[in-house]
Amino acid sequence: MQIVLDPALQARIFEQMEASYPNEGGGFLLGVQTGDAVQVRDIIQINNVFAAEEQYHRYAMTPQDWARLEDQADERGLSLVGYYHSHPDSPAIPSVYDRDHALPNFVYIITSVQSANAVDMRVWHLQPDRAQFAADTLVVQESGGAQA
Repeated sequence: MQIVLDPALQARIFEQMEASYPNEGGGFLLGVQTGDAVQVRDIIQINNVFAAEEQYHRYAMTPQDWARLEDQADERGLSLVGYYHSHPDSPAIPSVYDRDHALPNFVYIITSVQSANAVDMRVWHLQPDRAQFAADTLVVQESGGAQA
């Protein structure tokens, strides 16, 4: 699968994930999917509600966040196409926890943040059998659809 992300949105993700350091941060990807391509049109950061002492390696949001964002996406003619989060001082590779809590129809953008600096961004999707993630292709290019 090919994931297209505007450079301005990539920069916003990097800024948010660096600001969340040393804890994990994250949010939703809003966009459109056509065949094997996903165009990310916007991102919306969601506060980490995991227990404070676990936020350095865990990220969670509430079901109310999910419902609210689905409504916002619908109002804008978009869909929730995925989720982004950081891995502080760890590689941008899905963990077992990520796999256990992922959805097969979502795109996952993971940003590695080392010493408060975003150093790597990779995209993934969960295989339908839920056994593992597969790497996707990230294309960072101007889309004209990004919103500040």
